[in-house]
Amino acid sequence: MSSTTAQPSRLSAVQEVVVLWAVGFLGIIVSFVLFGGSSIPKLVATVGFLYLPLIPMRWRNEDYRDYGLTLRAWRQDLRLFLTLCLIVGPLFFAGFYVWVELIPHLPPGLARLLTPHTGIGHFSFRLPPRFAEWVVDQLFVVALPEEFFYRGYMQSRLRDAWPQGRQVLGARLGPAFWLTALLFALGHLAIFQAWRLSVFFPALIFGWMRERSGTVVGSALFHAACNLFVHILEVSFFGGV
Repeated sequence: MSSTTAQPSRLSAVQEVVVLWAVGFLGIIVSFVLFGGSSIPKLVATVGFLYLPLIPMRWRNEDYRDYGLTLRAWRQDLRLFLTLCLIVGPLFFAGFYVWVELIPHLPPGLARLLTPHTGIGHFSFRLPPRFAEWVVDQLFVVALPEEFFYRGYMQSRLRDAWPQGRQVLGARLGPAFWLTALLFALGHLAIFQAWRLSVFFPALIFGWMRERSGTVVGSALFHAACNLFVHILEVSFFGGV
């Protein structure tokens, strides 16, 4: 008989990602059910995104830098961020303007399914109240934790399982890239509102940025900027906060 002691089995990269995603998703849903309307669901999400990956990372003696949370490519990250803001910002404004014009002509049931906005919007530029607080919140509480979890940890681990891909503008994009974007969109259905699935499309840009620079700094900056830009447009077209 062999005297070799059996080692405890470990999950594959794909299994590991799916389990941690499911735990995080379930935690957010439960927090919304129990504490909806408070800041607790956001706190649960932020803590989960930052600390759930630490469990398997400790097994492998890894740290945050191994998953893109580093300033080693900050110049490239900043260039990508500024370039994409200049390209995507005007295009998104034009698309949002057309969408606002279209909303009043949609059947009410379809409009409620596709957008949180109702009525006729008119553009008058204004910043949301307490905008500086929004900037800090979106960057450090929302964008950075989400980018570390999805593009940093998740996309990297899935790439370990599926390293193949095609070069697109200097970044290798394969199954890991697409599955991460899909899980990111599905994760936004913790509050079931079908229009939230639209985050799949900016997730493609975030994922490309991660592959292009090797860090999540640029994607976190752009993620926060996108959220802030959308909020400015909502307030400018529809008022409110």
